[in-house]
Amino acid sequence: MIRKMQLNVSLFMIKMIITDDGSHTLFNTELKEHYHSTFGAIQESMHIFIEAGLKFQISNVEKIKLLEVGFGTGLNALLSLNESLQSAVNIEYSGVEPFPVKDDLVKSLNYGEIIKSDFLAVSFEQMHDFEWNKEVALSSGFKLKKINTKIELVDLPKDYFNLVYFDAFAPDVQSELWTKDVFKKLYESMIVGGVLVTYSVKGTVKRALKSAGFIIEKLPGPIGKREFLRASKTILTK
Repeated sequence: MIRKMQLNVSLFMIKMIITDDGSHTLFNTELKEHYHSTFGAIQESMHIFIEAGLKFQISNVEKIKLLEVGFGTGLNALLSLNESLQSAVNIEYSGVEPFPVKDDLVKSLNYGEIIKSDFLAVSFEQMHDFEWNKEVALSSGFKLKKINTKIELVDLPKDYFNLVYFDAFAPDVQSELWTKDVFKKLYESMIVGGVLVTYSVKGTVKRALKSAGFIIEKLPGPIGKREFLRASKTILTK
């Protein structure tokens, strides 16, 4: 059973929800959209972004240059930090978020408690307290830069990232983000062999990714979701 707690913020109402795996997510009542799966915020992020994205790439490269579209609560960044500690891999993490989560909500999220790590609990607060648009180190192998603007406005380097987490709100809610133009911009910012992972398998999303140049594959989804997508930047052979 999902329990809800309402918190007022300056622009709209946010509801904090305890999902089925015990971890929190947020519900934006203006957009009528959850930040994570209500079947389990942590289990969804682990399945899609960590297992199919980060761990997949760790076996291919020595250093992960990672871009997240939709930094949101910072859950994906926290889980990536945890994986960098476990796997001893260096991660350079850039998270794009035009609408940062308010401090009172951040301090109430229970991710550090669920993961059972005092270090990660402290790191989670630090990553939200750190200044925007400035690179900081959360550990010797994990650097974070939060970018406070829309992905459409970010000046991305060419042929740079080897992993992209595309975790924006759903295509029905933010259709302007799930377009050929946005995916082409991401494609051009990635190295050959780079991958993009996202939870949406909507037809328009698949077509936009293909039009941008990606090779897509559907993978079995986490609890409560049938499938999700991993898209690769590869050189086509004739």
